[in-house]
Amino acid sequence: MNPAQDPTMTGRARHHLRRPSLRVQLTTLYAGLVLAVVVPMLLIAGFLFGRDRVRVRAGDAVPPPDTAAQQVDAALAITAIIVMVLTVLTAWWLAGRFLRPLRAMTVTAQEISATNLSRRLGLRGPDDELTKLGRTLDDLFERLDLSFAAQRHFVANASHELRTPLAAQRAVLQVALADPEASEASLRAACEEALGLGERQERLIAALLTLARGQKGIEHREVVDLADVTKGVMLSCRAEATRRTITIRASLESAPISGDPDLIASMIGNLVGNALHHNVPDGHVTIATELTNGRARLSVGNTGPTIRSQDLRRLFQPFQRLGPQRTHTADGHGLGLVIVQAVAEAHGAQLTAHPRTGGGLDVTILFD
Repeated sequence: MNPAQDPTMTGRARHHLRRPSLRVQLTTLYAGLVLAVVVPMLLIAGFLFGRDRVRVRAGDAVPPPDTAAQQVDAALAITAIIVMVLTVLTAWWLAGRFLRPLRAMTVTAQEISATNLSRRLGLRGPDDELTKLGRTLDDLFERLDLSFAAQRHFVANASHELRTPLAAQRAVLQVALADPEASEASLRAACEEALGLGERQERLIAALLTLARGQKGIEHREVVDLADVTKGVMLSCRAEATRRTITIRASLESAPISGDPDLIASMIGNLVGNALHHNVPDGHVTIATELTNGRARLSVGNTGPTIRSQDLRRLFQPFQRLGPQRTHTADGHGLGLVIVQAVAEAHGAQLTAHPRTGGGLDVTILFD
């Protein structure tokens, strides 16, 4: 059965099958425009020539001999056919020449895949629409290449971070079981260590899920006061701040925003947690919420190790830690600031971070 006659096909699919190629369409357009001008001109020329052939003898109109008229008509017909053929051939050639860069772009784009995004179209020529399209596609491929590379890097790091506590957990249990003289206390200690490693995995998985939610966007919005959420985060972090001998200084003014309460709480929790984890003994953390020109503003600063300006960007990349002060710890997963940035972007907020002169970091998030 002819696909165009298949009753199961939609009208759009049948139309797609009947649609001619772009070269045929351009040829038809070019030839039609030229013939629309040339053919009327030939007809007018033939009419005027035929009128001039009329002879006037003694006031009577006498037509010329039939042989001469037929020769003229035949010449006009041959001329019209030649013009039509040359017009169609020229239009076909012009359409092919016009579409040649587009065909090259199509072939190159088809050869580019997720595993071979390093290729570029590299279209050269005049600064016309096709060249601009080629540059736009090259920019798109560049962004896709960076995105896929970042994704592969993230997956590799996430796999490593998940595999490390599993391996440590297995080693702890195997050592405990292999000891024939293991006491109840040693077995209990091994179990507690295995539970601690399991909790570390849970925190990492929860962080990955939060990051995925933040990058996905906001599905549910309601009015949230940054001051109220920050107070709750401070209460949950009070014991840890005491254990680390860190003082929390807060200036919380009402700063309502429209957003996802859970994501906002996670963002503030990770921001304050990062300020506590990467601090120094007897250090401090400053937290402030306020309205600035009608816009809600959250700022968190902390004392801590010195951060170079060139290393600041790395802090907002997954599983990136700086120097011995930012090594992997049992209560850290290397995703805190990444989650903060993802949630801020999901809410359309502007995040800025600046290293402190004496060590530490100041982070400000300004909501619209």
